[in-house]
Amino acid sequence: MAGIGADAMGRVTAVLGPTNTGKTHYAIERMLGYRTGVIGLPLRLLAREVYDKIVALRGPSVVALVTGEERIVPPRAQYWVCTVEAMPIGTGPDFLAVDEIQLCADPDRGHVFTDRLLHARGTHETLFLGSDTMRSAIAAQVPGVQFVRRDRFSELTYGGQKKISRMPARSAIVGFSVDNVYAIAELLRRQKGGAAVVLGALSPRTRNAQVELYQNGDVDYLVATDAIGMGLNLDITHVAFSATSKFDGRRMRPLTSQELAQIAGRAGRHMTHGSFGTTGEAGPLHEEQVAAITEHQFPPVKKLQWRNTQLEFGTAQALIASLERQTQDNWLTRVRDSDDLIALKSLVQMDELAGRLTGRQNVELLWDVCRIPDFRGISHAEHATMVSQILLYLYDGGRVPDDWLARQVKRIDRPEGDIDALSKRLAFIRTWTYVAQRKGWVDDETHWRGETRAVEDRLSDALHGALTQRFVDRRTSVLLRRLKQKESLVAEVNDKSEVHVAGEFIGRLEGFQFRQDQTSNPEEAKTLRQAAVAALAPEFHLRADRFYNAPDTEIDFTDQGGLMWGEHAVGKLVVDDDPLKPRAHAFVDDEAGVDVAQKVERRLQHFVDRKVAALFEPLLAMSRDEELSGLARGFAFRLAENLGIIPRDQVASEVKELDQDARGALRKHGVRFGQFTIFMPLLLKPAPTRLRLLLWSLAAKHDEAPESPPPGLVTIPALKDAPQGFYAMSGYRLAGERAIRIDMLERLADMLRGEDSRAGFETKPDMLSITGMTLEQFADLMQGLGYKAEKGEREKRKAPAPEAPQAAPDVTDADAAPAQAIPTDAAPEAVATDAPEPQGPGVETPAAAGPSSDGVEDTAADGPEMEVFYTFTWGGNRGNRGPRREGGRAQDKPQGRKPKPQGAKGKGPRRDQGPKRFEAKPKKDKGIDPDNPFAAALMGLKDKS
Repeated sequence: MAGIGADAMGRVTAVLGPTNTGKTHYAIERMLGYRTGVIGLPLRLLAREVYDKIVALRGPSVVALVTGEERIVPPRAQYWVCTVEAMPIGTGPDFLAVDEIQLCADPDRGHVFTDRLLHARGTHETLFLGSDTMRSAIAAQVPGVQFVRRDRFSELTYGGQKKISRMPARSAIVGFSVDNVYAIAELLRRQKGGAAVVLGALSPRTRNAQVELYQNGDVDYLVATDAIGMGLNLDITHVAFSATSKFDGRRMRPLTSQELAQIAGRAGRHMTHGSFGTTGEAGPLHEEQVAAITEHQFPPVKKLQWRNTQLEFGTAQALIASLERQTQDNWLTRVRDSDDLIALKSLVQMDELAGRLTGRQNVELLWDVCRIPDFRGISHAEHATMVSQILLYLYDGGRVPDDWLARQVKRIDRPEGDIDALSKRLAFIRTWTYVAQRKGWVDDETHWRGETRAVEDRLSDALHGALTQRFVDRRTSVLLRRLKQKESLVAEVNDKSEVHVAGEFIGRLEGFQFRQDQTSNPEEAKTLRQAAVAALAPEFHLRADRFYNAPDTEIDFTDQGGLMWGEHAVGKLVVDDDPLKPRAHAFVDDEAGVDVAQKVERRLQHFVDRKVAALFEPLLAMSRDEELSGLARGFAFRLAENLGIIPRDQVASEVKELDQDARGALRKHGVRFGQFTIFMPLLLKPAPTRLRLLLWSLAAKHDEAPESPPPGLVTIPALKDAPQGFYAMSGYRLAGERAIRIDMLERLADMLRGEDSRAGFETKPDMLSITGMTLEQFADLMQGLGYKAEKGEREKRKAPAPEAPQAAPDVTDADAAPAQAIPTDAAPEAVATDAPEPQGPGVETPAAAGPSSDGVEDTAADGPEMEVFYTFTWGGNRGNRGPRREGGRAQDKPQGRKPKPQGAKGKGPRRDQGPKRFEAKPKKDKGIDPDNPFAAALMGLKDKS
């Protein structure tokens, strides 16, 4: 198109006006009215946007897209969408348009736009679109041009300065450096749920993905550079400048009112009004600037950037001279040295290229290679080195070698890393994408265009993912949008109790308590809570109905009083005055409502009442028995108050006052009057024991309830610092280093009643059998019960022939036991244990030649085999083992008379010392009175007896 004079062309029109006047849309409509057309746009991103629109209208077979890095040209292309630099030359289209023509004044790219203004024409119609500040310049440079003024569709007002935390939704915050953009986006993620990020260096794929986040409402904020000022049409209602100055490649300078207006004009699309302002470190705009932006009044452009296009390719020096040629036109000024000219001057100085930069063909190739954009932006020297390598390959072989290009591409094709790394790789691949687009530079153009495009797409997707991950909290943004739109939120709770709202995980529902996901800031936590309240209301009611109808088998209590539904805590037990009447307190969030809380609490109370009624049925039945009266009723109340177990020494006086009728009435309810404990055997089962320990602990206000002993053990080790009353509530009695179960202790007591505790007795196998102890452990137990244990050693007796064992009498009431027994007034504290195989006199631990129980080697060669035995006598608690402490205090000593001290001269125990033998003394036979009239009969009875 260059070189086609204006006098030979059709109508030329300049459509001028502020932003949001529909100029680009108007140009597309005009172009589609012709058979062929070309439209040049300022940005690759905008070119892609317009290309997609025209493809949607006319189909991909007639629409071409040509940019520096992308080339889509179908065989029958009619409409060409290009960047201004890539507009095709010499095609002679019916229609031609150049957008943002005011960029003729841009110090970097202005010369390209000026060239299109001066030389590019359509055969039937040409449109130049841009700001009204170009009216005078266009009129001076384009004879016969017609002007069309278009007014803004909506109003643009100044909103002043706002903090980012108070930024309205659908706002764009503009920064002028990558670091500034990232910092703002990070702040918006923490405070507002996230932001989309648009940078000029993004690939179209990444940019479109980011814009989609904003356009579809996933985020309400956009952070961008001034790239959004060039025709990107987004639904923005407010534009905020985080700075009013920028680095233009050479120096920091303030933005002009025209530049501010170009960006601010993105607010308020079509008929929607928009506003603009400042934020962050940017101070308020001056009144003059505000007036210029709102009234669209700016100083006219007085100089257009220009560079000579009539180039000379005889030698490299001639080419440079033609590029540096000055103009005599007062409207034009020569552009400063651009990247391509800088690269050209660098290559001319290289020794390896000396002598090869002559001849038109070589110099034209030299200029084509120097025009490779410096996408990487590392340095001019680095760029020149890369360009020279490509030029040498083209000079030597006519092509860039496939293996060398493959290595360059492979080094970049790594979609991992952070945002900065991905951005750099994306900039690098754009260089090779540009190279692949040049005709004749590579062997297989189709392959390399596809390969570089694929790498760019992978890097673009990775960069979009990295940007989204870092700057968008999708969960918070989605929930905020749904809340603002007052959409009904429904919670989905999976089998792992995870709560999802609108597809986003927000926390877990544990029973009737919502545990929201851990968040990094209060704003996000507040949003999650709001969403949970709105979404979980119906779920709470449904769950409460399921819980109310759930069977008792799904509910349980813990050792610490928690009430569980499955694996979730839904309440706890509370004991007030009566431990047999615990209350259920439900764990229900306030947001669930009073109805849900009451329903859950009622169901828990039903479970607790039924559990207590089932496990303590004998005790409750006795408490309700109206036939019990007097002392029996009082004792039943005392037993219920102690949850069915009372050490006998604590109620010795009350037991003595009970007559046989009262005791019989209590025995009917399963009460056993043991020598050591008054208890109900049915309540010693594991389930009642577990609940009894818990209720006792809650009633005693213990900070932590002790665990119930494992079921099935006869004895357990003594616990350190066990709370007072623990062993009794567990169904055990402490004796020595272990505690013994109270029912087994009573069986042992029954056996001991038949032994001579004054003369002494040895352990019987049955004693060890019922306790499950070793001989040494049993000796410790007996000492804990108040006996003296004297250890001895003797030659081992031969084991007698086995006889049928005699079971110990099962006496249900110690008060009805044989007379010879451990005196009740000296009943010591209880102890018990789980233990290995029982051993006793005449019972040998299998060992061929090992140490005996007292550590002495017994072998046949050393003499007769020896055995250890113990002799037990009643010690009256004066043995060398005092009573064990429980809960840090000595246990109560057995009630009754204390044994009297020895005689004054120490000649042996007094008569009343030692264990008492409750035996009837034999009466002296007085004979039969012969004068008694019944003497004969009595003699007969005596003989018969």
